[in-house]
Amino acid sequence: MTLDRRTVLRATARLAGLTAGSAMLTACGGDRTGPGRVTPVARLGPVRPTASGSPSAGSSDSPPAGPTAVANPLPALPPLAAGTPAEVVTGPRTRPQLALTFHGQGDPAIAEAVLRTAEQHGTRLTVLVVGSWLDEQPQMARRILDGGHELGNHTQNHRNICALPAAQAHAEIAECADRLLRLTGSIGRWFRPSSAQYATATVREQARLVGYEHCLSFDVDPRDYADPGADLVQRRVLGAATAGSVVALHLGHRGTADALPAILAGLDARGLTAVTASQLCS
Repeated sequence: MTLDRRTVLRATARLAGLTAGSAMLTACGGDRTGPGRVTPVARLGPVRPTASGSPSAGSSDSPPAGPTAVANPLPALPPLAAGTPAEVVTGPRTRPQLALTFHGQGDPAIAEAVLRTAEQHGTRLTVLVVGSWLDEQPQMARRILDGGHELGNHTQNHRNICALPAAQAHAEIAECADRLLRLTGSIGRWFRPSSAQYATATVREQARLVGYEHCLSFDVDPRDYADPGADLVQRRVLGAATAGSVVALHLGHRGTADALPAILAGLDARGLTAVTASQLCS
């Protein structure tokens, strides 16, 4: 065998190896069309304040910390009506709509029961999640959104945020926003203060710096977090809720999950439709 022939054979072997490696890469994770298409996982960096104070995704060059999820595109939120206040307590009283909002933490099985009941009824909820809950149950962020519901921020650790210094309040809001961004690709539109019905001026400013132009309060509080029983939760909601109301409820409480079918039926009987907070204020 001559040197020229050996050179040709080695080159041919290298070319065959490269071709096989390329085919294997495509089969194990490359982008391809058709029913078996594989989409790479998109990872988002942490929330970092920009010069304007709004959050932005960090560089993808550094490895992300905490749970991540596939950044599937989210449906666009409806624009809010002109003049929507910095802190929303109620929506318009002129339309037969209200918002059922849920503080997001607790047993994920009970949370799933709440979401499933709402979806079977054609109702969309607004869930303000606690960041530490998402650390334990990261799958719930996309579960809520994929059910057609709205997702917002209820601080990282559910501390009495209105009693915290500005820097600590900012950290509570920003850390939860970071979880939401990593898991969904968005920090959401709404921030709700923890352990308080209304945000102080300091808390509203810190929320604005993180990227939340609007805080979401409420006008109906059935105190379901005290577990008074499904019948009493139902009576309290239906006895107080009217057109434009924002109702504060809690995931993770069995009495709330048990009360929800009767609440939805009672609202239907009065001609009221439960919509997301953004829909209510649009």
